[in-house]
Formats: sequence, structure tokens, C-alpha cells
Amino acid sequence: MSKRIAYFDCFSGASGDMLLGALLDSGLDLEELKVDLARLGVGGYELQLTRQVRHGISGSKFDVLDQGEDRPARHLSRVREIIGNSGLPEPVITSAIQVFERLAEAEASIHGTTVEEVHFHEVGAVDSLVDIVGFCCGIHRLGIEELYASPLPLGSGTVRTEHGLLPVPAPATLALLASVGAPTLPSGAQGEMVTPTGAALLTTLTRFERPAMKVERVGYGFGTKEFPWANLLRVWIGDSLDMRALGPRPHAAVPHSHEPGASHHHHHADHAHHDHEHHDHDHDHESHGEHDHHHEHEHEPDGEHDHPHHP
Repeated sequence: MSKRIAYFDCFSGASGDMLLGALLDSGLDLEELKVDLARLGVGGYELQLTRQVRHGISGSKFDVLDQGEDRPARHLSRVREIIGNSGLPEPVITSAIQVFERLAEAEASIHGTTVEEVHFHEVGAVDSLVDIVGFCCGIHRLGIEELYASPLPLGSGTVRTEHGLLPVPAPATLALLASVGAPTLPSGAQGEMVTPTGAALLTTLTRFERPAMKVERVGYGFGTKEFPWANLLRVWIGDSLDMRALGPRPHAAVPHSHEPGASHHHHHADHAHHDHEHHDHDHDHESHGEHDHHHEHEHEPDGEHDHPHHP
């Protein structure tokens, strides 16, 4: 039986806004997303979706415009309460809470504290809730059963956070990637390419491999930064393919044993998908130092993240 699956092609990194922007570009309805998010009972923000063309590619730029003045620093217990009492579908509640828990674990390990003592100032802010819960709502509405992701390119340099200048990738992002042995690639880009929120979503909910699939829809979500290439994330949506049912492929007949030095162990990197929860919103938004900029940076995985939030 084939399953509805999605593959996130993160060639320019990943942030919460880029991931959600790609889903919206692939067909997720913005008005339906707004209805889902309204169930959280949290206000003071607007969702903005704009069509853009960059480097000849048309896609969507998603932004959360936080209109709140002082956002409370929330603990994990409060975040669980907000999501758990929302009345959203059970799979959405479960996935969203898993992501926040993983994020809290990463933050706690970095700051030498406990999961319940972690303050999600930025992560608890409305943009973090919107990106994480919105992503889980989108996957549910699109009927996607399994998620996959490509290796993640990591930039370099430093990012400004509430803790001062920190190295890229931000500590929380790196802790999240390490927790699942996520495959990473070097990149010449200066700045943050993968934000804590993006890392939390991908390490908790996806498997880091490219699946055999019949692609039916493609969505492009732009980041905020400008690079020499189109700073975007692509999502491929379609049905899984059973390779065994397709029969042998021509190149399968080439015996690997003829290559003496080659080792044929295929390390399928532990794709622990659902065990990681992260808080990268902090970084995303925090990355700029000013909370109102959180969204933009967060979305810009490649250069845009000069400010991780709470590594």
C-alpha cells in the first residue's frame, strides 16, 4: 500500500517559516491554517503570505507578524497546556508537543538546567507556536503520513542571541542535529542556515533519507536572506513507491563486489524521526536580537539567521 509522503529538499537550509511556506506553496490553504491556529487561543499576530520570484523561481514567503509588546516567557508545562487544550486533532497535538519537548531537552542540556526550568521566551512567543503547530496542522490537512528530509547544509560565522554572539550553527540547533545523528553538509554561506525551530521540526518528525516516490506536487518556501542562489526550501509531495514491486533496475545487475576497496555498508543514519523535539524558534527569532525580527531570520536559513535565539 502506498502512503502519502513528503520530502523536504533543504539545499539552502531550513527554518520554521520556510518549512511552513513550502507547505502553503504546495497547496495548504492559508485560511484553513488560520482557523486551526485560532484554536490555540493566542492572539496578537498576523500571518502574511506573499508570492515572490527569486533567481527565476516562483514561490511563497511566509511571515508571522507578532504585534504583541511583551511576550511572557513560557515554560514547557504552559506550552503543553496551550496546545493540549486547543481541540486540534490528536495527531497534531502529539506531534507539536513532541517538537517542543525535544527543543526543551536541547536547551536544558546547553544551559545545564532541567527541561521544566527552561524558559521559552522566544520559543514560547507566538511565532514559535505558529511555526511548530502550524507545520503539524499543515501535514495533517494535506493527509501526509510520513516525512523525509535531505542532509542539511550548515553555515558559519556567529549569530546574535539573547546570550550574546554565539557560533553558527547555534548550540540548540547543533544539539538537536546531534541527538538524531542528522546528516549535515558544509556550506560557504556566512550566517545561520538551519534555525533551532527548523532543526526541531526536522529532527523530531522526519527521516533523513530520500524516498522512492511518485512526485505530484512541489512547493517552494523562501527564506529572508539573499544568497548567490535562491534561498528557499522545496517540498515534494506524492505517494510512496514500493521498489520491490517495480522489479529489478538495470544498474542493479552491476556486481558491487568488483570494487575491491569499496565497502558496501549502507549506513542508514539513524533516522530517529519522532524522538526529537526542539526549540528552534528561539533561535530563529532571537537571532536578530530583536524579537520583532524573529520571523525573518528564522526563515532564512542560510544567511538570514544571524541570530539564533537561545542556543
